[in-house]
Amino acid sequence: MSNPFENVDAAYSVLVNEEGQHSLWPAHIEVPAGWEAVHGEAARQECVAFVEASWRDMRPASLIAAGPHD
Repeated sequence: MSNPFENVDAAYSVLVNEEGQHSLWPAHIEVPAGWEAVHGEAARQECVAFVEASWRDMRPASLIAAGPHD
């Protein structure tokens, strides 16, 4: 069985959790608790482009809210 997260021909969704972290998710797999679909069902590359355009700061939201740690 191939890895469903690497199938370039499959449909995907983009999920986001409460920390603002994004995940590329195979559309045929149930969305796990704590995550919400925010884009898709779409081609893998379209979902990758969505993540690249919308997830600019990779830090979790709670770390961003805590402010600088110099």
